[in-house]
Amino acid sequence: MKPETDFQSLTVFQNLNALPVIKALNRVLRRAGEGKAWERDYGDAFFALAEAGYDNLSAYLGDHLRYDESPFAAAAAAGRATPALMQAAGHDLQVLNRALRLNWAELRESAVPPLPGWEEGSLPTLGELTQFYRRNGCGQFARHRAFVWQDGGLYPVERPDYVPEGEMVGYERQRSQLAANTRALLAGHRVNNVLLYGASGTGKSATVKALLGMQGMENLRLIELDKADLPGIPALVRMLGHQPQKFILFIDDLAFDKDDRSYSILKTILEGGVEPRPANVAVYATSNRRHLVRETFSDREGDEVDARETIQEKTSLSERFGLRILFQELGKPQFLQMIRELADLRGVEMDREQLMALAVRWDVRNPNRTPRSAVQFIDSLAAL
Repeated sequence: MKPETDFQSLTVFQNLNALPVIKALNRVLRRAGEGKAWERDYGDAFFALAEAGYDNLSAYLGDHLRYDESPFAAAAAAGRATPALMQAAGHDLQVLNRALRLNWAELRESAVPPLPGWEEGSLPTLGELTQFYRRNGCGQFARHRAFVWQDGGLYPVERPDYVPEGEMVGYERQRSQLAANTRALLAGHRVNNVLLYGASGTGKSATVKALLGMQGMENLRLIELDKADLPGIPALVRMLGHQPQKFILFIDDLAFDKDDRSYSILKTILEGGVEPRPANVAVYATSNRRHLVRETFSDREGDEVDARETIQEKTSLSERFGLRILFQELGKPQFLQMIRELADLRGVEMDREQLMALAVRWDVRNPNRTPRSAVQFIDSLAAL
């Protein structure tokens, strides 16, 4: 093996040379070409491959080609891949394929004892990669569907917590309203920002997160953020506007104190300023309050010349959400029906008359008739 057969001549996919596996394999090839001991470097490569969860070098490289950010990936995702970039990407794929076709088995078997190997495979073609980028984008938005925005940084959520569509019970009208708005977003239409408000425990947050599990929502990305991170939203929105995916900025349990001026930032995002909100971004917020800025009686008795205008400014924030969906507590019949449906979903084998008798007693002791209370009741059955 000669050093010129390694990965160092990559151009638009130079990012691959920073991967632990490739760094170790480059050392193997260089040392083998110089007649030096290379076995330890090979062990480092094998360990790094296994640590990353792969036993196939081609699959490892293929995933990094698809999901890592690179100049070609970014240009192809935006539909701006020039002939020069296409040529460079083609060159790099040839380099990678040539390195994969090296006689690694012969090298491994020359060691004493022979070293373990990896599974063989193939890399995506240039056409397949280009189509992937155009359809899915590149980088973290292609790999992950849920994120947290915190302190000016975007952090992927490896395993988003959401209730599968088939396990959501109750509030069908509210869920269908939200789903219809989201499907319109995915279809490329400019849609309303959404405020889900009402009693605590009624499933507002679960309704938003459940969108990730719905059929046809594969191009949707959910970014959760806290009210404290509102000042960073303009920079986030700017970053999202050029991506092929559709994004929901999700603010849970939103409310502002009377002296909290950060609500003005949210107003600008909702209505747009000089820089409009991109068509692929919508804001979904949940709150236990219809009016998001808390108001006290002293606000109405202040010393401002026109206190009514101040009150109106504070209470009008919710009006910036074009779609407002109310989640009310359930009536007793609806609450008991929800318990029946949850029991069926959970496979509870208890006689249904006994189940309803226990549910009625639970309802007397726990006055909140919400999905949260219904789930807590079902969970309590395990202790009987």
